[in-house]
Amino acid sequence: MIEIIAVSFRNSPKSYYFSPGGETFCAGDRVVVETSRGQECGKVCQGNHEVSEEGISGTLKPVLRRATPKDLEKVEQNRQKEQEAFQIAKQKIAQHKLKMKLVEVEYAFDGSKILFFFTADGRVDFRELVKDLAGVFRTRIELRQIGVRDESKLLGGLGICGRPFCCASFLGDFQPVSIKMAKEQALSLNPTKISGTCGRLMCCLKYEQSVYDELIRLSPKVGAMVDTPEGRGRVVESNVLTGNLKVRLEEDPADTPPKPFHRDEVAPAGKGAPVVRPKLESREPDEEESSLEAARQQEVSHRSAKPPYGRKSAKINGEEEKKQAKPSSKKEGGKKQPAGDRQGRSDPKRSGPPRRRSGKPKGKRPQGFSKEQ
Repeated sequence: MIEIIAVSFRNSPKSYYFSPGGETFCAGDRVVVETSRGQECGKVCQGNHEVSEEGISGTLKPVLRRATPKDLEKVEQNRQKEQEAFQIAKQKIAQHKLKMKLVEVEYAFDGSKILFFFTADGRVDFRELVKDLAGVFRTRIELRQIGVRDESKLLGGLGICGRPFCCASFLGDFQPVSIKMAKEQALSLNPTKISGTCGRLMCCLKYEQSVYDELIRLSPKVGAMVDTPEGRGRVVESNVLTGNLKVRLEEDPADTPPKPFHRDEVAPAGKGAPVVRPKLESREPDEEESSLEAARQQEVSHRSAKPPYGRKSAKINGEEEKKQAKPSSKKEGGKKQPAGDRQGRSDPKRSGPPRRRSGKPKGKRPQGFSKEQ
């Protein structure tokens, strides 16, 4: 287990892990850390806690120091400079007549570079713009093109639900959203109703998609043939969430309205439908049926009494023959009969070497013998 803290930057919902370096931090503390962009001042969103080593990817960097009042003052100065740089960059973009929209300007904590975020429909040649901006600010200039979703994440706002944007409040990364999700959730395909402020499909379509996938797998589709307790019919309407179906039976006339069923009461056509069958009336068996049943049971008991395959009977008969043969031998003076006098029986103890199954005598191969000979 490793002790870490979670730090976020510029009110972003995504957090990053850092090593506390033996100090104790609480949520809301400001700290200065080393990142891939250089030194940055962030906000602790989760205090000291332990996690397993498997949950950490990459090298864990330590916290440089707790933010001092001087550091916080420097952050405020950078915010003011960003507003001034935003206005200057907009004027330079208009002068060069570039088809790009400036979204945000971000100053590095130590002032080593300035990042300009913009959106555009295609590629933009901003080499001359970078030269003009570098001549004005006398520092390193970096322009980054972002998408419309990233623009909404940076600017923030309120969605059609009346709550702040999910991407700007708690979503760390964007998840793929498709029009298929809106179709499976039976939403209106009107772009104004299923699109967010950014103009793309709403991220919240992804939240319940796993539940819809499971319910759609259990529910029959519209137009499918199913067997119901009242007969076979075709599904004309299906509510995935409640499981209620409307089935038009084949036996009903065309003007008959469909009948309601639940998805647990129907089954695919020809696959063991839960059809209600009438119960047979119980009646007493006749004399002829009772006599046939008694004869059948007697035959079954007679068959079960017989030994299987006649093995036991053969053994018993052999023992009886031995018992009968013993007294006869005693009367004759106990002399054994020769092998030839026995009634067609072969001597169990054969004289001579045993024969192989192939019929060839068993022996060694003579020397000099080969397959070619």
